[in-house]
Amino acid sequence: MRYYTLDISNVIARVAHFDNNREEAYIILHHRDPRNTDIRRLLEDIGAATGVIAERLNMKPVFKRFLMSDVTNQSSLLPEHDDCARSVIQQPPLDGSKVVLMVIMQQHSSFKDNGDGVWVDDLGRIWIGDNENITSSYSLSMTMEYLETMSRDIAARGGRMADHCLRTWFYVRDVDNNYAGVVKGRNEVFAREGLTAETHYIASTGIAGQSADPSRIVAFNAFADTGLRPEQIRYLYGRSHLNPTYEYGVAFERGTAVDYGDRRHIYISGTASINNRGEIVAPGDIVAQTERMLENIGVLLAEGECAWDEVTNMIIYLRDMADYHTVERIVSQRFPDVPHVILLAPVCRPGWLIETECMAVKRIDRPEYAPF
Repeated sequence: MRYYTLDISNVIARVAHFDNNREEAYIILHHRDPRNTDIRRLLEDIGAATGVIAERLNMKPVFKRFLMSDVTNQSSLLPEHDDCARSVIQQPPLDGSKVVLMVIMQQHSSFKDNGDGVWVDDLGRIWIGDNENITSSYSLSMTMEYLETMSRDIAARGGRMADHCLRTWFYVRDVDNNYAGVVKGRNEVFAREGLTAETHYIASTGIAGQSADPSRIVAFNAFADTGLRPEQIRYLYGRSHLNPTYEYGVAFERGTAVDYGDRRHIYISGTASINNRGEIVAPGDIVAQTERMLENIGVLLAEGECAWDEVTNMIIYLRDMADYHTVERIVSQRFPDVPHVILLAPVCRPGWLIETECMAVKRIDRPEYAPF
C-alpha cells in the first residue's frame, strides 16, 4: 500500500493507493481549515478536489460517504445526482469540521446508476448508496425492507444475498433505543435467506447515525459482488479475542476476506473492546478500550494474513466527544500514514466507548481467480 497526502485547493486528501493491474484508492478528504463555517464553500472545494484527484489518478469514484455535522441543513447543498453510489450521514467529525468525505476510487470500464441508490459495474459488483424510496416507518420494518430490496437487486444480477453480499452498514437514529429493531429485522431476513450461525453472516457496522429525513430511523448501505465463487470468500473470527456475535443475539461476521487473482480484500466490521466471552473490556476507560479494540482488529487482520500497513482506512466512532484528543493521539502515533476520521457516533452497546471499522488490501497471486 502506498500512503500519501494531496493538498488541493484548500482540501487535504489522505490517500491509500493500491497499485496492481486495476488500481484502487481509498481517500479521506478534510478541508484545510476545520473552523470554516461556510458549508456551501466547503462542499464546493471538496467536490472540486475529488474531481482533480480522480483525473490525476485516472480512476472513477465508486462510492462516496459524506460525514456531516448537521445533515438536515447541509445535505440540500449537495448536487441532486452524483457520479457514483452515495451515502450522506450525520456523524459529526470530531476535528471540528462540518463535513468530511470518504471516497473509494477504482479503475472501471463501466459503472452505471440503476436507481434507488444502486450502482453496478460490468463485472457484477453492486454498490448500494442511500435509498430514499423506502416506505417503512419503524426500525424493524425499515431494516427488513432495506434487506429485502437488496436481495432483489442481487438476484436481478444472478446472485444471492448469502453468497455475494460482502458488507453492510446500518445507521440508526437514537441507537440506544432503536438498535433492537434493526437486530430483530436483520435476524428475520437472514434466516429466510439461509444466513445462520451454522453457515455464515455478513461483515457489518451498526452504529448511531442519521439521514437528512427526520422520519427515517435507519439508513443503509451495502456492497455485493455477484461475480464471486464461494471458494473466494472466507470469514474471520478472531476466536482468541472475540466471541461469535450470535452469542449475544446479533448476526454479523467479525471480518471477511475475499480473494481475487491479484489481491485480497479484507472487510473488518465495526469492532469494539470486547473479549471472547462477549464482555466489555475496561468499562469506562477510553485508553484501555482503544488499545483492546486495536488489538482485536489486529487479530482479525492477522487471521486474514494482512498487516496494519495494508489497511486502507479507519473509521472511528466515539460515544463521548471529550475522548477525541486522547484517541486521535493514540491512532496518529500508532498509524501515522493510514487515512482515518474520528466521528461522534455512539456504539450500539452503551458500555462501549469506541468502535472502529476498516478495510485492507493485500497483494496475492491466485491465478485460478480472475483479477480484480
